[in-house]
Amino acid sequence: MHDPDAPLVERAQRGDQWAFEQLVERHQHRLFTLAARTLGSPHDAADAVQETFLRAWLALPRFRRGSLFSTWLYRICLNAAHDQRLKRRAEPSEFVERADPRDTFAESELSGELQRALDALDETYRVAVVLYDVLGCSYAEIAEMTGVPEGTVKSRIFRGRTELAKLLGTTAGRPESKT
Repeated sequence: MHDPDAPLVERAQRGDQWAFEQLVERHQHRLFTLAARTLGSPHDAADAVQETFLRAWLALPRFRRGSLFSTWLYRICLNAAHDQRLKRRAEPSEFVERADPRDTFAESELSGELQRALDALDETYRVAVVLYDVLGCSYAEIAEMTGVPEGTVKSRIFRGRTELAKLLGTTAGRPESKT
């Protein structure tokens, strides 16, 4: 498996802060999208992403190159978002568009109604749906990030979509294969 981040990771593991800054630049928007869609709050998402990069920097010497750096980073982000949710226990909030266009969500904007429906989902379903449908991760990548078998990932995506459809009053389709 070829990891496009490998050269920067190697340099960062040797203490090169510039290399780590490049990794931050490369991944911050997708991590923000993941955290924002998982938490339902741009403010909480920003905190979770900041915590993600802090944890990653501290754990970088222990990163094993058996998996993609991005997969490892997403796993850290999911843990940070989970910790943030436990800390805040806030009511789901609607997204407020930011004035700076660089701060808009990577990929696509989801409506406030869809965000509220995502917020109502069980966390395991929400994470699977966001990783697959918003961030475009494959079943294998999601399985590695969440530590569950691919079959469980497929099931969570299907169940999450079905629940979203009920909440939104539409019909959910079966997930397409990205493996």
